[in-house]
Amino acid sequence: MIRVAIVGCGLIGRKRADALPAGTLVAACDVDRARAQALAARHAADASDDWRATVAREDVGAVIVATTHDQLAPVAAHAARHGKHLLIEKPGARRARELDEVAALVAQRGLVARVGFNHRVHPALQKARELVDAGAIGTPQYVRGRYGHGGRPGYDREWRAVAELSGGGEAIDQGMHLVDLARWFLGEFTSVQGATATYFWDMPVEDNVFFLLRTDAGAIAQLHASWTEWKNLFSFEITGRDGKIEITGLGGSYGTERITYYKMLAEMGPPETTSWEYPMADASWRRETEAWLADVAAQRPSSPGIADAQAALAVIERVYAENAR
Repeated sequence: MIRVAIVGCGLIGRKRADALPAGTLVAACDVDRARAQALAARHAADASDDWRATVAREDVGAVIVATTHDQLAPVAAHAARHGKHLLIEKPGARRARELDEVAALVAQRGLVARVGFNHRVHPALQKARELVDAGAIGTPQYVRGRYGHGGRPGYDREWRAVAELSGGGEAIDQGMHLVDLARWFLGEFTSVQGATATYFWDMPVEDNVFFLLRTDAGAIAQLHASWTEWKNLFSFEITGRDGKIEITGLGGSYGTERITYYKMLAEMGPPETTSWEYPMADASWRRETEAWLADVAAQRPSSPGIADAQAALAVIERVYAENAR
């Protein structure tokens, strides 16, 4: 069984640790040593505040990187230099170019690297992928996506509001998930338009982002991510000539995860409707971790990978550049 180290022991690091098979985690590292100690104690692992030494340990074969965005790529690159397989938390970096060295090292050393787009393994999104691949809606023509929460008191003073640490605001946060999902269903976007706005939070980064994206084939994604969505919301629709798929909820505060398939009939009119619900707790972290570890064991590429993160980041960078003018 491969041994894993986690760098970054905040909320996401804790979720990643809890998703690992028992006995897999051997080291937990955080700049806040007390936080590392708390996570390590839960998993009978070692604690450290020195990430360079942690990822270089001989008994560590793989590293989960769950730091602030500015440290994702540097930690991942250092781990790759030491021959460690990688699970890098979304967005992977602040800008696409920051992942160039990581990608090169992974390729040179034959490592397995995955980026944590856990939304892809939610059961409703997996069902949608199955339906699209089976031709249930015909060729996907457009996507509409909305994703948001309302933050919490003091949100404008957290690290996500500091551009040097985060790389941006809501676009690189929940917007990154929407862009990745849209790419997954529609393909690469060659036309990118977007607008950013800061409507409520007193911060130098955006709390809302609006995307209008188009592929060479003419498929369009209309996406909105918001930190002023006072009732947590996830809504993602994929429409084709022969039908539509609608996904709502992610469990927990986002509501029951549900997918509805609307099949167009020959006579048109009201469609034939089939729904599936997934009322269980969010198991996407465990599913994603299991998939990554299976890829590591089989020494095969893991998807979504670094190229997927760079493609989504490139879209976000174009929107940021457009709005900086």
